[in-house]
Amino acid sequence: MDKKLGKGLSALIPKKMSASESFEAVSKIKIEKIKPNRSQPRKKFDSEKLNELKNSIKEKGIIQPVIVRTAQDGYELIVGERRFRAVKELGFTEIPAIVKEVNDADSLELSLIENIQREELNPIEEANAYKELMEKFSFSQDEISKAVGKDKSTVSNTLRLLTLPQLLQDYISDVLLTIGHAKAILALPTERSRIRFSKRIMKNSLSVRQAEELIKQRLQKTHKKRADKDAHLARIEEDLQHHLGTRVRVIHGKKRGRIEIFYYSNEDLDRILDKIGAK
Repeated sequence: MDKKLGKGLSALIPKKMSASESFEAVSKIKIEKIKPNRSQPRKKFDSEKLNELKNSIKEKGIIQPVIVRTAQDGYELIVGERRFRAVKELGFTEIPAIVKEVNDADSLELSLIENIQREELNPIEEANAYKELMEKFSFSQDEISKAVGKDKSTVSNTLRLLTLPQLLQDYISDVLLTIGHAKAILALPTERSRIRFSKRIMKNSLSVRQAEELIKQRLQKTHKKRADKDAHLARIEEDLQHHLGTRVRVIHGKKRGRIEIFYYSNEDLDRILDKIGAK
């Protein structure tokens, strides 16, 4: 597959165009002929900002054309979803557009890059777009990093957000939790603990630093309890092994567990049974 990695919007729009070239590149296309981008990574559109854009278009017109590619019975939008929605709601019948032929991977990549450059994707939308690039088009994290101009660690951490429960992903999308809060919550081991702590963050309006410190304290306390419990079980195992003269393992759960006693011959089994009074 030919991936135009790292080129971004420059893969579609030349950096320099003469007036004649610019005129030839931009066409007026009927709104009814354009379908929305099926790979659009952005799922939520701020109604207030859309209204601001509509007012701007009413006053100054459409300054920047959208970018489309040919599709069955018309065109598919690649870049300019907000402009497209705005002119459609305003009742325009045509929109200036640049027609470019790109494949599905390039279409998603360019739509993703435009939204990231404009800082219009929320972290969950961004993570899902990365995931789609990886699963549908076999992009590696290194390739995504180059394409969007971000460190690989940033891409990796963004993808980790998708391991959070859906409820928490919704909180992040709705800006009830920040990406900083999410990264702190990811340190917790279970889905239940992550949900409970996220609600605590929102209820008490905790900063990221406060959340990180509380989670750190909680994990240290849990680790100490586990270490104390392990030490207690180790002593029990040692006492049983000394009494029975063989290897013993204690498996302890929250409410139940089991004791495993090892023997190495029929005679050894008889000896152990005699020790515990089972004969």
